[in-house]
Amino acid sequence: MPAISFFTESISYSLPQKLKIKKWVKATIEKEGYQLQELNFIFCSDEYLLSINQQYLNHDTYTDIITFDNSEEEKLIISDIFISIERVKENAKIYKTSAFDEVCRIMIHGTLHLLGYKDKGKAAKTLMTQKEDEYLAYRSEFGLVYPPLPF
Repeated sequence: MPAISFFTESISYSLPQKLKIKKWVKATIEKEGYQLQELNFIFCSDEYLLSINQQYLNHDTYTDIITFDNSEEEKLIISDIFISIERVKENAKIYKTSAFDEVCRIMIHGTLHLLGYKDKGKAAKTLMTQKEDEYLAYRSEFGLVYPPLPF
């Protein structure tokens, strides 16, 4: 049975509207012609994500997201997506958006990577941003409201 799960590591965080977000992400995956088996979103601290970045990717930089594609079959989603809530909060301030919109944006960004979209190079980054915007707008189909609540 397909599953989307939410976990935390080294922080206290509760994602609002979990059921609606699950439906939205699953529908996005299916709309792109993929099948969901397992997708775990792990919300964590900057330091936790930095240690993953160093250990698994040999990068010594902070980041907002790291996506691990664990699938061995084409068009099948099995993944762990790690998201720094500290980076999400900072990005929301920088881009003058709500923390909720930013966490949704970063979640769909990681999901889009699993669906084959890249963000290296101008053309790829432009397409990624267009797809992010498309699927952020798609949230309304699932009754997702955009609360400007703080984390």
